Amino acid sequence: MISQYTYSTKVKKLEQERDFYLQQTAEVKKDLTALDSNKNTLEKFAREKYFMKKDNEDIFVVVKKGKTGKN
Repeated sequence: MISQYTYSTKVKKLEQERDFYLQQTAEVKKDLTALDSNKNTLEKFAREKYFMKKDNEDIFVVVKKGKTGKN
């Protein structure tokens, strides 16, 4: 009985992980398609995700303070 419960719990956890990774894969494929099809989208992605910039630009990163004010 105990081993059946343990296996059942592991199976549920693995199914949740599988669903999560399938969702992540679908999102990445969608992003890749968008990046391959449009140069402006590629530039926007690079700027937002990796903080890339043009030579004549400056980038400022604004970090909001948390409720505790430690940020």
